[in-house]
Amino acid sequence: MSVCPCGSGMELDHCCGPLIQGECSAETAEAVMRSRYTAYVQCDIGYLTRSLHPDHRHDHDPAAARRWAERAVWEGLEVVSVAGGTADTEEGKVEFVAAYREGGIHKRHHEIGHFVRRDGTWYYVDGELVANKTARQAGPKAGRNDPCPCGSGKKYKKCCGR
Repeated sequence: MSVCPCGSGMELDHCCGPLIQGECSAETAEAVMRSRYTAYVQCDIGYLTRSLHPDHRHDHDPAAARRWAERAVWEGLEVVSVAGGTADTEEGKVEFVAAYREGGIHKRHHEIGHFVRRDGTWYYVDGELVANKTARQAGPKAGRNDPCPCGSGKKYKKCCGR
């Protein structure tokens, strides 16, 4: 038995495995999102297509999904927030961050996924990428004649201020 890649801490056979194998349906939007992450880890493009809302499958590129799934080294999933997507709702949003490495570079896919339930089945509709926040300098700016903050011992204008 192996631990499910979705980060639930449960065994794969008791978490995303049965969803991906078609043995049962997801009860929540979050469960679909987690199972889609696991499908990327396992390169199960068929499940990614089946869990995509039928009205949006014309935009789906299985070959591109396979290339991304195979190139990436999936490192973990973090669920940031969930809104709706329960057994008594028809829509839900799940904000998540999927960490992976591609070409030796650590990357993060931060998205707010939109899910709908039709005839008792939850589907992924689309997602909105969340932009990285701009880092702001906490301290005062270095003046041209101040020592460079990098620690080189040079004046800022002769070092990093060029």
